[in-house]
Amino acid sequence: MTGRSVAGQVFVLQVVIVLLLVVSAVVAQVLQVRHDSDVEAANRSLAVAETFAHAPGTVAALRSPDPTAVLQPRAEAARKATGVDFIVVMDTDGVRYTHPNPDRIGKKFVGDITPALEGRTVTEHITGTIGPLVQVVVPVKDSAGTVVGLVSAGITTAHVGGAADQQLPLLVGAAAVALVLATGGTALVSRRLLRQTHGLGPYEMTRMYEHHDAVLHAVREGVLIVSGDGQLLLANDEAHRLLNLPADAERRHVQELGLDEETADLLASGRVATDEVHLVKDRLLAINQRPTDLRGGPPGSVTTLRDSTELRALSGRAEVARERLNMLYDAGVGIGTSLDVTRTAEELAELAVPRFSDFATVDLFDAVISGEEPRPGTALRRTAVSGIRGDAPLYPVGERIRWVATSPQARSLTTGQSVVVPELRKEPGWRAQNPERTDRVLDYGIHSLITVPLRAGSLVLGVANFWRAQRPQPFDAEEVALAEELVARAAVSIDNARRYTREHSMAVTLQRSLLPRTLPEQGALDIAYRYLPAQSGVGGDWFDVLPLSGARVALVVGDVVGHGLHAAATMGRLRTAVHNFSSLDLPPDELLGLLDELVGRIDQDENPAGDAALVTGATCLYAIYDPVSRLCTLARAGHPPPALVRPDGGVEFPEVPAGPPLGLGGLPFETAELELAEGSRLVLYTDGLVEDRERDIDEGLALLSDALRRTPGASPEDTCRAVLERLPARPSDDVALIVARTRVLGSDRVAQWQVPSEPAAVSQVRSSVTRTLSDWGLDELGFTTELVLSELVTNAIRYGRGPIGVRLLRDRTLICEVSDSSTTSPHLRYAASTDEGGRGLFLVAQLAERWGTRYSPHGKVIWAEQPLP
Repeated sequence: MTGRSVAGQVFVLQVVIVLLLVVSAVVAQVLQVRHDSDVEAANRSLAVAETFAHAPGTVAALRSPDPTAVLQPRAEAARKATGVDFIVVMDTDGVRYTHPNPDRIGKKFVGDITPALEGRTVTEHITGTIGPLVQVVVPVKDSAGTVVGLVSAGITTAHVGGAADQQLPLLVGAAAVALVLATGGTALVSRRLLRQTHGLGPYEMTRMYEHHDAVLHAVREGVLIVSGDGQLLLANDEAHRLLNLPADAERRHVQELGLDEETADLLASGRVATDEVHLVKDRLLAINQRPTDLRGGPPGSVTTLRDSTELRALSGRAEVARERLNMLYDAGVGIGTSLDVTRTAEELAELAVPRFSDFATVDLFDAVISGEEPRPGTALRRTAVSGIRGDAPLYPVGERIRWVATSPQARSLTTGQSVVVPELRKEPGWRAQNPERTDRVLDYGIHSLITVPLRAGSLVLGVANFWRAQRPQPFDAEEVALAEELVARAAVSIDNARRYTREHSMAVTLQRSLLPRTLPEQGALDIAYRYLPAQSGVGGDWFDVLPLSGARVALVVGDVVGHGLHAAATMGRLRTAVHNFSSLDLPPDELLGLLDELVGRIDQDENPAGDAALVTGATCLYAIYDPVSRLCTLARAGHPPPALVRPDGGVEFPEVPAGPPLGLGGLPFETAELELAEGSRLVLYTDGLVEDRERDIDEGLALLSDALRRTPGASPEDTCRAVLERLPARPSDDVALIVARTRVLGSDRVAQWQVPSEPAAVSQVRSSVTRTLSDWGLDELGFTTELVLSELVTNAIRYGRGPIGVRLLRDRTLICEVSDSSTTSPHLRYAASTDEGGRGLFLVAQLAERWGTRYSPHGKVIWAEQPLP
């Protein structure tokens, strides 16, 4: 433990402290003893003097002729008994009557007796011939309270003290023990310090502290140490610079340092913080903070500060670049999701706001919107608008705009180059477009513009405008390049949508031309229909209403799988074929068989290599309704079944055998017959009505049944409306719908007879027909009808087989029918002038509006129609 070591210095300090404590204790003890001696001497002297003064006989002795003789023996006896140094009795003038030294009796008392003469006790500390002493003067009073004498008692303090000398050995022993303990404690502290400081001495520790202090103030990272109560204990130079701390910041509370509230609260809380970014003045500081009492240390926290302003600026530029790449990626996947010109323009505007601009508008030529090539020099139409707010005073959607030649938009359209206007207020060419509107735009806060032409190859489709209002900085060169990239991607999608729109319009035009524009006149059914094109394009759904002989009506609905021109063209071919086949008056199953063969030949003609069929998948449902018998005969080829709504509102799906789709071949088709009450509604439809990507056909049929059940007694038109209300505005597939309400040709409008197979029966038929026409009020048609029936009945008797029947139907026309069991069909021919026969059918064809032959399971029917007068 050398004097330079910490332990030695502590030991010397402790020795000095112990010595000081011992000296202090001795001094304190002496002073205490002296004080106690004075108090004890005063108390004893007072007690002795008062006792003697109040003793019996003292007053009498004072009034005796020789007070000394009486009082001297008593005073000496009392002095020796009490241990005081003297008891002096005196008169009121201070002349002694008693004293330990007899030679001092009769002399003047040394001391102040004035207060005693006034009746008070006097205590004095004086130094007499016997040394320092304490004397007390007490008055002696008679019974009347008059002071008749004085008694003084005193004692030297030396006779009272002596305790201090007895306690000095104890103090010295305690000091020796303290020195021993200090030596042992110093040794223990020395070992602990050596262990904790790794053997470093004060010099090394001082040098290390100086190095650490230099490093602390030299690092480019702020360091703060805050106590548990929020006082700043230490702040290095960098912390002073970053936080702009005052010079006397240490030992002040962090809330008093002028910091912003958020940062001050963080420093005062002492909570854990990792790279929290705070804006302090104009700096972005990354703050890390940890408490100091995690492992038993003192309460408080240590905080480090890093200036991340430049790093944040660099990362901000990197973030901007990343955001622009993300925007370009989103443009690639988000623009052009549909083949719709308007929607594609809207996608461009929506993508740009608010990520790139505050407002975005797209102006296209009208020809582009309709699918045609743009015609320069014509007006543009505002196609899309998007913005951070909806009240911007820009041209609204649908507005036709003709940009003046000096405007940025016109220059962009003319040159095909982008035009950037940093400050719209200083752009006279733009303000010349519409001064009133442009002033409102400027007042609204829009201040910068980029105009980019929508170019697809050599075609300029329109312009895209990007407007800035909320952000104060104008558009820069990098943003112009980004705008051009966005618009270039959108222009390709808009041009694709334009081409699709043109092709779609052509296909729609073709399809509309192939579908029936008006329904033919007939009296058997009350019909309403709807056709909805698919959202994805023109499909192959079709329908038709075909009047047949005998007041019958054929309903047909079909679907060609696929979309586009090919499907529409194929649908037209099938519809034409059905028209032709229906003129043969074939049953539904036979007509579908012929249609199946036709589809097979179409596939072979269009695909001679024998690959997969092109039309296979076409479906069809064919139904014939007879208003006389109320029978409906149906056959279907892979088509959904019809729905039947009874007059009472009940809905059912009749069991109609499901044949294979057209074009497969090899399998026959079957028919089903339904007897329909008058007022029944027959609903024919394509699969687009009951089936789509979100539901299967069973769910669709259930929905259709529910919609029909809710329209009891409704007209066909109301039924169509109710069914289609549950469909989306643009379904995913074509929808064709026919609702036919049945009528009945009553017995009052039908007349029929059985005719014997003999020539004489012709006259009977003519007579019956004449009477019937007279009853119907059709006498004007009597001669013609008699002649027609005469020829037809004569041919049936001569060339056919019985039984022979005649039937008259009064519908929109007068229908004459002659039936027999022969399957031989008559042929119209032109007889020569020398021929005796062969003119019957020629006369029928000349007199009738239409005539023909249809076959039945039991033979054939030859019919002829005449218009009613």
